[in-house]
Amino acid sequence: MNRRELMLLLAGTMTAAGTLRAQQKAMPVIGFLSAGSPNAPLEAAFRQGLGETGYVEGQNVAIEYRWAEGRYDRLPALAADLLGRKVDVIATLGGTPSALAAKSATSTIPIVFSSGDPVEQGLVASLARPGGNLTGFSIMETELMPKRVELLCELVPQATSMALLVNPNNATADRVMGRVQEAARAKGLQLQILKASTEGEIDAAFTTLVQLDSGALVVSVDPFFTNLREQVLALAAHHAVPAIYGWRELAAAGGLISYGMSFAVNYREVAIYVGKILHGAKPADLPVQQPTKFELVVNLKTAKVLGLTIPPSTLARADEVIE
Repeated sequence: MNRRELMLLLAGTMTAAGTLRAQQKAMPVIGFLSAGSPNAPLEAAFRQGLGETGYVEGQNVAIEYRWAEGRYDRLPALAADLLGRKVDVIATLGGTPSALAAKSATSTIPIVFSSGDPVEQGLVASLARPGGNLTGFSIMETELMPKRVELLCELVPQATSMALLVNPNNATADRVMGRVQEAARAKGLQLQILKASTEGEIDAAFTTLVQLDSGALVVSVDPFFTNLREQVLALAAHHAVPAIYGWRELAAAGGLISYGMSFAVNYREVAIYVGKILHGAKPADLPVQQPTKFELVVNLKTAKVLGLTIPPSTLARADEVIE
C-alpha cells in the first residue's frame, strides 16, 4: 500500500468515525429519576407518552433509568450521575424528593417533574409561568388529604379517632400533617400521627396504632410506602385496620380504598412534556399542569373481611369496585 492509499484509508476511517459519533449524538438521552422502584406498567405508560411525540426508546431516543427505591438520601448522587451521562432532559417521578434533587443538581438541563405543590416547594415561580429550567405536573399530594379523610369517615362512621402514617423524610410531610389535622378536627376526630421512614418504624407505627385504638388509618402518598406496600397492606390486614391510600395499585392489591390521580396517566403526561422539550420547546413556556380526574377504587373483598358495609353513595361514585 503506497502513501497515497494509506492517507485515503485513514481519511475514510476518520470520516466514518465522525459520522458514527454524529449519529450517536443525534440520539437524545433522557434521564429518568425516580424516588420509587422499577414499575413495568408505569414505565410502559412513560414510553407510550414518548411515542405520542414521535420518540421510541432504542430507536431515536435513549433512557437512563435511576431508582432510589424509597431511599431519598440516594437521590442527589443519582441526579449527579445522570448529569455525568450528559442527558438532554431529566424526568423526575415519584413525587417532590426527586424533583428537588434534580433542581439542586442543575439549573440548565431541562427538568420535567411530577411533584407536590411546585410553587410551595420552590420548584417554579408560578403554574402558568414556571420560569427557569423546570416544568411539569402537580400530583396534589397534600390537597387531596381532606377528601381521603372524608371518604374514610363514610366507611367507618363510628370511629372517634384516626391515624396518619407519614414519612418525615418527605419534604411535604409537615403540610400533609397539617391538612389531615385540619380535616380530622372538622370531623370531630382525634388524630394520631405515626411517623415512619424505615421498615422497622412501619411495624412500630402499626403497633402504636393498635395500642391507641385508632379506628382508621390514612396512608400518605409517598414512594417509600409504595415501595413497601406489601408490608403496609399485610399489617393493615393483620390488625384489621380500615385504611385509605392514594394509589389505585394498593386498593387492587388488597387495600380497602384508594383515592387519587392516576399515576399511569401522570407518567404518560410527563413523557409528552419531555418529548415536546426534545422537539425544541422550553420548560419556561410549558405551564405546570394539575390533574383533572381522580380515581376512587373500593375493594369489596377487603371490606367484607373487615366487616364493613360500603355505603351505596360511595359505591355509586367509585370508578372501580373490586369484588
